[in-house]
Amino acid sequence: MKILILLAHPRKGSFNHAIARTAAQVLRGNSHRVFFRDLYSEKFNPVLSAPEMDERCRLSARIQRYCREAAEADGIIIVHPNWWGQPPGVLKGWVDRVLRPGVAYRFEEGDGGEGVPKGLLKAGCVLIFNTSNTPPGREREVFGDPLDNLWKNCIFRFCGVKRIRRKVFGVIVTSSLRQRKAWLEQVRREVNRHFPAFKK
Repeated sequence: MKILILLAHPRKGSFNHAIARTAAQVLRGNSHRVFFRDLYSEKFNPVLSAPEMDERCRLSARIQRYCREAAEADGIIIVHPNWWGQPPGVLKGWVDRVLRPGVAYRFEEGDGGEGVPKGLLKAGCVLIFNTSNTPPGREREVFGDPLDNLWKNCIFRFCGVKRIRRKVFGVIVTSSLRQRKAWLEQVRREVNRHFPAFKK
């Protein structure tokens, strides 16, 4: 299987990086092909230009490659911190520029864009790993857990993905090394569960 990992955290030594590395190790150990995209390290430009809004526009070779990876992925893993109840801007920009019409969804003929689209992504499962400094109860009760709604209902179900799982690790700022090691074990279990060893 082809699995796309998207990492969005600017600090190299972050726990997000540890999560993404752990996920990649498990996937490769299970004989999956991994597309690993560290968006900050790659200096991904998140700004959607006016010409790119046209489905028929000529995309740069780089954006074409990102689109191809998203379209071909049998599974997707996304790793990012919770910033203001949202993903970092670089990751939102990836969504804007890559999950585009003709790649991630399309509207039926005669639909001007106001209807419900047909999802095109072939990914059977999306795993989202978030880090947070907000206690889970407060995130749900005060803020309504906007990231859960964003990834599940506003993005991936829109694009045709049926199985979307999200795991939150926190509070990061006060966590111990022992706690972080335990969380990485949870990452290993989740990745193994949803993307088990590939049988040749």
